Amino acid sequence: MKCIIGLGNPGRKYENTRHNIGFMVIDQLSEDLGVDLTQNKFKCHYGVGYVNGKKVMLVKPQTFMNLSGEGVRPLIDYYKIDAADILVLYDDLDLPVGKLRLRQKGSGGGHNGIKSLNQHLATDKYKRIRIGIDRPEQGGSIIGYVLGKFPKSESALIEKVVYRSADASTAFVTVPFQDVMTEYNGDVNE
Repeated sequence: MKCIIGLGNPGRKYENTRHNIGFMVIDQLSEDLGVDLTQNKFKCHYGVGYVNGKKVMLVKPQTFMNLSGEGVRPLIDYYKIDAADILVLYDDLDLPVGKLRLRQKGSGGGHNGIKSLNQHLATDKYKRIRIGIDRPEQGGSIIGYVLGKFPKSESALIEKVVYRSADASTAFVTVPFQDVMTEYNGDVNE
């Protein structure tokens, strides 16, 4: 079984914020694939469905971002999911809005959600889609920025980003990841 995990913060207060772009993609996948995220276990909301006959689990950890690994680790242990079958979606300050960067592994860099996953999974060898959110203006608060909502001027671009990330995630279930990377790395407008 493949497992697609979107990172974010639980609660209405954080809906549609930059830090919750991973949740936004999982919600889109849930709609696209007809997978209800009604199961709750190990501090995660999740659901299981199929893509072209291949089983896939969609996951939204319900710990806060910095503790993402606390819920994910017991869930993947329970379902015996190998790290190579995991795809994680998350925001990236170092990429401009509208840019996707797919990777096969990597450190957490400055992202505390990924650091938590790496620590709890005891590996960094899982697939990921880094979704660009850009940085705040010089001197702006990083925390305030990532917990802020996207401006209306970016809404059409964010919608494209969510759809493209969902398409890449769906492809991950049935296509070799190297091919997914070739197809989806880059700017959503390319």
